[in-house]
Amino acid sequence: MLSERKTISQEPTRYATKEDFCRIFRTDMNRLYLLSFLLTGTHQLAERCFVRGLEDSAKGPVFKEWAESWARRTIIRNAIQAIRPRPLDRDTTSVGGGVTEPAGIAAVIELPAFDRFVFVMAVLEGYSDQECSLFLDCTREEVIAARTRALQQVARSDQILPMRVGIGSKEPRVREDQGCAGHSQVALPANLALEVGE
Repeated sequence: MLSERKTISQEPTRYATKEDFCRIFRTDMNRLYLLSFLLTGTHQLAERCFVRGLEDSAKGPVFKEWAESWARRTIIRNAIQAIRPRPLDRDTTSVGGGVTEPAGIAAVIELPAFDRFVFVMAVLEGYSDQECSLFLDCTREEVIAARTRALQQVARSDQILPMRVGIGSKEPRVREDQGCAGHSQVALPANLALEVGE
């Protein structure tokens, strides 16, 4: 005879709501904006990508547990659409108007667009070579080459820009200014430890 099975009442999977994404973008605003800025290289595009990231995040069903990584992924997708980085593009995007950024940020922004995207995605965000190649519509070899170039250039910038941002210190050291004109200083996240040596 068949025995009765006890059915365990299982809660339906909870999807992230628009309010969840608003909370994520509000509480993690500095890190998400910094991600957007490192990818785009300008404050104007960074602000646009940040706002579009908030709008686009809530469009599809996303598990609540994945909401934070989904928000970061959405910003990356919007930055790729805005810049359209290509492997052969060797021009750099510089912050205009003589505005200087903290040295760690400046070292990343001074990279050519494609190398900058690969550096931020692979080194800072931890995406695999395969994921980067799919996002950027290129080969894995192009991603590997761009990552190598970016790491070499960032390491060289340590010699050019001796004043590095002190990650984890109580008073971060920056170059001569304490932030961008009209913008408050943004602290670097711990995963942007660009110090090669003192």
